[in-house]
Amino acid sequence: MANGHLKAFTLRLMSGTPPRVLTVAGSDSGGGAGIQADLKTMLALGVYGMSVICAVTAQNSLGVHGYWELPPEAVRAQLDAVLSDIGVDAVKTGMLASVAAVEAVADAVASTGDPARTWVRAPLVVDPVAVSTHGDSLLSPGALEAIRERLLPLATVITPNLGEATLLTGVRVADEAGMIKAAETLRSLGPQWVLVKGGHLPGQPVDVLFDGEHMHRFTGPRLPDQNTHGTGCTLASAIASYLALGEDVPDAVVKAKQYVTGAIRSAFPVGAGTGPVNHGWRMRHTYGHATGGTDVTSTDVTSTDVTSTDITTNTDVTRSTDVSG
Repeated sequence: MANGHLKAFTLRLMSGTPPRVLTVAGSDSGGGAGIQADLKTMLALGVYGMSVICAVTAQNSLGVHGYWELPPEAVRAQLDAVLSDIGVDAVKTGMLASVAAVEAVADAVASTGDPARTWVRAPLVVDPVAVSTHGDSLLSPGALEAIRERLLPLATVITPNLGEATLLTGVRVADEAGMIKAAETLRSLGPQWVLVKGGHLPGQPVDVLFDGEHMHRFTGPRLPDQNTHGTGCTLASAIASYLALGEDVPDAVVKAKQYVTGAIRSAFPVGAGTGPVNHGWRMRHTYGHATGGTDVTSTDVTSTDVTSTDITTNTDVTRSTDVSG
């Protein structure tokens, strides 16, 4: 963490104000992904969430039925309103939809290092959302190229899934070796860290994290995938939240993966299609009394093991924490 960022972070902790995390993304009317998932994650992890909406989707558990981009001036106005007054300790981007929105975000993030501004340089987590869980395109023509050229060089960490890694690099990712190659290629585009998510490959889920020198390999349990809507948004928001809380990138990824694993394990059905993960699973709410059914609480999820291996040095670091509290 940069010295200025650490000093400001420490002063806010002393004053009782939680770290501030801004999400710049699209709205999901179904509540499972996008801005809604981001803010739920931030609340669950104890940071103060703020939002800039770039697009509005008509979306439910069955898919995206339409989306509308906000005008560039509306995106810029939201960014200016938040950054000029409240400030940020981390920024996460998701569905940016248009070239103009990408450029607005890149201009705003690049200016956070300007001494004339009242906030400090904050970590940037870029989730290069291109396609929804249901396979619907979420970017206008040219937006992916703008993300590659304008936003990736500014990013602290990017979090593409296999399809997004392929779109950004042209590298077809069909196995772990392909993930490593894609991570190396993406790192050459400018981000400090690259997290390639391999959950869609068969077998035990594997993610790889690369900073140009060390390649970390993360493994976790294979979980049921019936209700996994919003997992990518949730993971990126959790990483941003933990960075704002002072974790370094590898530890932020481990803790974020632990949170998401618990959210998938305790997910519930909503609608007739793919339901959302349970963002509030740590809050120990009981759902049964509201429906008259069997009590189901988040205490059913007791612990989550995520193993991190630095495959550059072949060093295993297993982090296991009780994540029920």
